[in-house]
Amino acid sequence: MSGIEGKVVAITGASSGIGEATALLLAERGAKIVLGARRPERLEALAARIEQAGGDAVWARTDVTRREDVADLVQLARDQYGKLDVLVSNAGIGLISRLDDLRVEDWEQMIDVNLKGVLYGIAAALPVFREQGFGHFVNTVSTAGLRIVPLQSVYAATKNAVRTISEGLRQEAGDSLRVTVVSPGAVRTDFAEHMDPSVKPQIDKLMEIALSPDAVARAIAFAIEQPDGVDVGDIVVRPTAQG
Repeated sequence: MSGIEGKVVAITGASSGIGEATALLLAERGAKIVLGARRPERLEALAARIEQAGGDAVWARTDVTRREDVADLVQLARDQYGKLDVLVSNAGIGLISRLDDLRVEDWEQMIDVNLKGVLYGIAAALPVFREQGFGHFVNTVSTAGLRIVPLQSVYAATKNAVRTISEGLRQEAGDSLRVTVVSPGAVRTDFAEHMDPSVKPQIDKLMEIALSPDAVARAIAFAIEQPDGVDVGDIVVRPTAQG
């Protein structure tokens, strides 16, 4: 199988930003979309938007810090469509701050969402992919893990942990499964909404050069649409103006 049409794609963090843009683009190209996020009203509206445009989508409230929620999302794909071709683990938070601030609860939350949420996705989807004999993991990481800067050390660590796990998974996957990591740079999303107000001016300045989420969605689509046997392992997408 090649291309996107007819593929069943589950997406976490699907209610806004990169997840929403990816859902819309893949649905437009003929994929069947399984939407997961914590905001059911936004998921319902997005599914309706996809269906009104002639696409096919279902949704489930999904908190990726709850293993059973992620398992239920994968099961929803199988119940509704009979299979799962791609799991896009996109949910993430960036509660950046100085280490001196000792925002330990923020550190724990980033580990729970950014790292454990991806692991729960692997735990849910890998047995399904093995049983099917095909499947594709797409994990959203970040350029923050490629260039370490102050304030982002814990956030970058969670993203680099996912990068490491993804590479190990790729090597273990064999010739029938695919694993892709996508590293976005600055993207215009509501990502900074819950950041420490003291760092928000710095983030707002970065947003002046930020990409549209559609740019990252196109990169994800590129990886998914490759023919069987072609594994796009690592994609970096950032503004040309970003250092």
